[in-house]
Amino acid sequence: MKIHKYKATIRWTGNEGQGTVSSDAYNKNHDISVDGKYEVIRGSSDPAFYGDKSRYNPEDLLLSAISACHMLCYLHLCTVHHIVVTAYTDHATGIMEEDANGGGRFTKVTIYPRVIISDQNNIDKANALHEEAHKQCFIANSCNFEINHRPDTRIEAPSG
Repeated sequence: MKIHKYKATIRWTGNEGQGTVSSDAYNKNHDISVDGKYEVIRGSSDPAFYGDKSRYNPEDLLLSAISACHMLCYLHLCTVHHIVVTAYTDHATGIMEEDANGGGRFTKVTIYPRVIISDQNNIDKANALHEEAHKQCFIANSCNFEINHRPDTRIEAPSG
């Protein structure tokens, strides 16, 4: 079994001079960085939890990770099965439920991959590969909630 290790640095940038002396004395802003990566992700909490709506929140990042992991597994499987994908877009949605104690959890994610392929004869196989991609996705395999996929596969429009 191969073991892969990952590291990230999360640095809170929301101290407005008084630290956490009260809930309105600081903000939820933070930076997410990974050694060797060019970009820093500017994070905050969801606006529902007094965060900055212009920054990514952990819920955004979880949903994006699920969607991206599925896509990368799917594209690999299409390559293996000689299905030429020319475009892929997903508009993923997630549902998180808060409990009475202020905690919560994701209960469902649905991805909606719109895939453009080059050969009409491969549509059924292209759609079926989403199930296999789901089984191979490292992120989906790490989640304890329902993840669904609703693919829309189409043929590339002729050019000209």
